[in-house]
Amino acid sequence: MPSEPILTTWPESLLSLFYPRLCLACGQNLPSKASSICLSCNHQLPKTDFHLQADNPFTERFWGRIPLHAGAACYHFSKSGRTQQLLHHLKYGGKREVGVEIGKIYGADLLQSPLFRTVAHIVPVPLHPRRKRQRGYNQAAAFAQGLSQAMKLPWSEALIRTQHTSSQTSKTRMERFANVSQVFALRDESAVQGKLVLLVDDVMTTGATLEACAHCLLQAEGTSVAMCTIAIAN
Repeated sequence: MPSEPILTTWPESLLSLFYPRLCLACGQNLPSKASSICLSCNHQLPKTDFHLQADNPFTERFWGRIPLHAGAACYHFSKSGRTQQLLHHLKYGGKREVGVEIGKIYGADLLQSPLFRTVAHIVPVPLHPRRKRQRGYNQAAAFAQGLSQAMKLPWSEALIRTQHTSSQTSKTRMERFANVSQVFALRDESAVQGKLVLLVDDVMTTGATLEACAHCLLQAEGTSVAMCTIAIAN
């Protein structure tokens, strides 16, 4: 009957009038409950397309440091840009769903790349338990979950962070490497042994954290490592 859609949707319309759902990238009203990012931002966010290039600005940061199978980031990061807004909501605003949603988006892209088609397992960079309790979740694990759903691959927290370290944000390149050089350990070798593992994090700057985690994963016999992040900073 024609009156039914009106009766079932007017409470939602009234609620959205007082508590509008806003795009977490640009702050505009969202027409759909299913997304945290509006259609305009989905098209305008600065995608890198690194997943289509064997050699790219992401992989260059690891040349001569680790044997990286492939590496990519979904978006370019710039201060005060839309990507920064998304990451801020994900890390500090309690918006875990942002990580899952971007994971689904980027997972679909990675499936189109021959460089990532042989990935067998996904592992997020771990948070220390204290930091995880404060935040309520691991933002890298939220990204891993979205990737897992899109790529139909298992994911696990096969790595652990054994020491609580200070934030990397204000540190120099060398300070970042020293800060994380010996703070990770491989908890579940059986999950990654003999597989191409996709190591994931929210943002890549110097690559110090990712490199430290990769060294742990490569201790497992026959394991190789690819990487991806939500964003890459210049």
